[in-house]
Amino acid sequence: MTHALPGYVCPEDGTHADVRTAPWCCPLCGGPWDLDFAPDPAIPLEPAAGPHSLWRYAPALPLPGAFSVSLAEGHTPLVPLAERIHAKLDFLMPTLSFKDRGAVMLAELARRLAPERVIADSSGNAGTSVAAYCARAGLSCEVFVPEGTSEKKTEQMRAHGASVRLIAGGREATARAARAAADEPGVFYASHVFNPYFLHGTKTYAYEIWEALGGRLPEALVVPVGNGTLLLGAALAVEELARHGVRPPALIGVQAEAVSPLAAAFAAGAEDADPVPQLPTAAEGIAIPAPPRARQILAAVRKSGGTFLTVPDDRLREAQRDLARRGLFVEPTAAACWAAVAPGAPGDPLRGRTAVLPLCGAGAKTGLAAS
Repeated sequence: MTHALPGYVCPEDGTHADVRTAPWCCPLCGGPWDLDFAPDPAIPLEPAAGPHSLWRYAPALPLPGAFSVSLAEGHTPLVPLAERIHAKLDFLMPTLSFKDRGAVMLAELARRLAPERVIADSSGNAGTSVAAYCARAGLSCEVFVPEGTSEKKTEQMRAHGASVRLIAGGREATARAARAAADEPGVFYASHVFNPYFLHGTKTYAYEIWEALGGRLPEALVVPVGNGTLLLGAALAVEELARHGVRPPALIGVQAEAVSPLAAAFAAGAEDADPVPQLPTAAEGIAIPAPPRARQILAAVRKSGGTFLTVPDDRLREAQRDLARRGLFVEPTAAACWAAVAPGAPGDPLRGRTAVLPLCGAGAKTGLAAS
């Protein structure tokens, strides 16, 4: 029932809106929405009793009632990479990327709202995920992608039945084109950046770590950050689990050195990030020059006692190959965290802490990064 859906709230000016009639962004400031929702800490978390999907955490999710959209996403394994460091294999999700965690929430929300069509914008993985889950939900879908997006990713979108629109001018131009279409009547904008239901899907990443570690979290969660959807989801979960007595970890964000507005802002002590040039990098999935949720990302990292790290492309390429030699073939973006914190990384960023990092996209989608 849509009347039971939590509504939107703007974190900047406090504007509230009904999810059934709201525009895709705050009408006053143009910023992304948050969600007027917090799980009831009195409800016990018993994920083992739930289905084999992220819906096992239904008491912590903002979509009440029966759900119908699922591809048995989530519940990905933890494997050791080094002493005190584990990787969570989110590239084993149904569309081979962690974005399934948020896309399933957006598709279920869209199914309940019944729009004429769904649109999304993406550098690749979010678009393939939204396309797959819209197919599962029986929804018409169009994905806007930058020219030069991996053909393997656009082929996957089309295979799921989505139409693909190639946009010249890079990631920001693609977002602008999609947002213009999002203002048309009958459109649901499945934005992994602006729609907070996506963040409440990605928070299951941290819930699964908590479950796998027997009711605790590691001392650090190391997360690749472009638009920050995985980091902000993890921050939501950490805050919610703290109400159950779980000790919160430090959040360590990793950016590509070539496009690192958040790392620069963090180092400068700034509350917001200035846009940076869209320079080429092998880590295309986190090459976001102006993240709309920059203020929230910076605040979450500071609150956790964490930091930001950057990695150059040569170290990222070596990390991708090193992971492949360990049996884990991931896309270059997914290797960024290992490049930042692997034993021997500059500055010993973990300082002996236990840590979990995500391997969030499959190498089959991109191949090896070019030398």
